[in-house]
Amino acid sequence: MFSHLDESVRARLEAAQRLVALDRAGAVVAAGRAHLSVMGPVPLPRLIDGAQVVLEWYPFVRRTALSAVQDAARSSSALHDLMTASMSVNSVLAWPGTRDAASPLVRLHSCCLTGDVFGSRRCDCGPQLARAFADIKAAGAGAVVYMSGHEGRGIGLWAKAMTYLLQDGGEDTYAANTALGLPEDTRDFGDAAVVLRYLLRGRPLRLLSNNPDKRAQLERCGQPVSAVVPLVVGVCEHNLRYVRAKRDRGHALPSEL
Repeated sequence: MFSHLDESVRARLEAAQRLVALDRAGAVVAAGRAHLSVMGPVPLPRLIDGAQVVLEWYPFVRRTALSAVQDAARSSSALHDLMTASMSVNSVLAWPGTRDAASPLVRLHSCCLTGDVFGSRRCDCGPQLARAFADIKAAGAGAVVYMSGHEGRGIGLWAKAMTYLLQDGGEDTYAANTALGLPEDTRDFGDAAVVLRYLLRGRPLRLLSNNPDKRAQLERCGQPVSAVVPLVVGVCEHNLRYVRAKRDRGHALPSEL
């Protein structure tokens, strides 16, 4: 849906090699065979730890034919899946030179408006995002892959707000999802793997994460991971029960939490 462009604009971007179509293996293909569209790099200047850097921004989106939308409209579940996958514009925010780095540090970060933007301390997401950029700066190469459709582990912002009220009543972060009849976690990092395979050209990455499922999904989709680097930051009295729940679900977090 978002992948549709005016044809003259598309031609200009493709000629400048600023818009490419990828198949599921991360290879550049003709538009008619594409799984994803990737744009960039778009220069994105920002401050990280007091230093200015121009990040390389690669927005990417699932390509969707009009016929697929029409077919999905006949099924509520199929339409939900299509909207979740194809209406989300995700991003790679890469440090300059990352595409040629031997083993860059990469953070797969699920969108968290409350933590990343509002500064809420009910979770550790905001501090994790800030630390990821700082660690990538220190490493000299790497990227944050920001998955915009992953709010509340995939349930969306409205439902996430409801789960906060349920958590205040005693439910943990996972039980609150299921109390609404929603899955504990529906996040899919397959598209992130596709874009990383394209950008890194098959080279391995070091994954900045406490969640073993992220490594499993990347490797299952063909993106090598040479090491996992822990990211424990931002734990406080407001999110301790939330972090403990993640530890109890298999996240690599200290037992003394």
